[in-house]
Amino acid sequence: MTTLSLTTDFGNLNGFVGTMKGVIWGIAPDVNIADISHEIPAQDIRTGSIALWRASAYFPAGSVHVAVIDPGVGTKRRAIAAKLGGQFFVMPDNGLITPMLEDAEEAGLEVRLVHLDKPEYWLPRVYTTFHGRDIFAPVGAHLAAGVPLEMLGSVINDPVRMPLPKPIRTDDGVEGSIVVIDVFGNCSTNIRVSEIADLESATLTIAGQVIQGVLPSYGYAKIGELVAVTDSEGFIEIAVVNGNAAKTYGIKLDDAVRVRFND
Repeated sequence: MTTLSLTTDFGNLNGFVGTMKGVIWGIAPDVNIADISHEIPAQDIRTGSIALWRASAYFPAGSVHVAVIDPGVGTKRRAIAAKLGGQFFVMPDNGLITPMLEDAEEAGLEVRLVHLDKPEYWLPRVYTTFHGRDIFAPVGAHLAAGVPLEMLGSVINDPVRMPLPKPIRTDDGVEGSIVVIDVFGNCSTNIRVSEIADLESATLTIAGQVIQGVLPSYGYAKIGELVAVTDSEGFIEIAVVNGNAAKTYGIKLDDAVRVRFND
């Protein structure tokens, strides 16, 4: 049984996600649908791409990932599908694919992309404001049902890219930024813990606060304390133990995080 994941900014109020699932099951009734998230902030392409990037790596080979964060819906932006290594991705061509594409290229995996320009694989009637239902859901379902990628569109090699911000080495450490704020108010950075030789002696600065050392997890500090820990993907995360770091300290996406290595 093929697994198909959905990632959108649709929320769960108006039935958009359920409608997409109905389209998918109408074409591929045996597909297993998994929801990665439907709470991506509206039009937030970068947050959607990070959520999909972090989750898709744990899906089995052959999975199909349909992602719809699409502020350009109904315009001339392309709809695309890709095979990256052993998995398939279907989405608007607006940069959503970037982190998965970069990982596949870096690892030397198979990379194939098509522009979804074959209407016979869409719904019969396409509206300009709901391509999630009318184009992306049916294309994802056809992929899950075994239709070859190249039958769905014309081959391309120039997808829109929106690279994630990269940390910068400084004379005495590294400077990065906040790229994810989760539902608990924990703030993940783009700095990998593997970049820091001595986690205990490193000094971090964020939002005017200074944190000494990077802990293994939250339970190594007192309730209410501002800490740096290793997040679930191996990056440095800023958190308040049993609290909300983002609200408590006014931390926002793209805020600078500085790490100083103390010899």
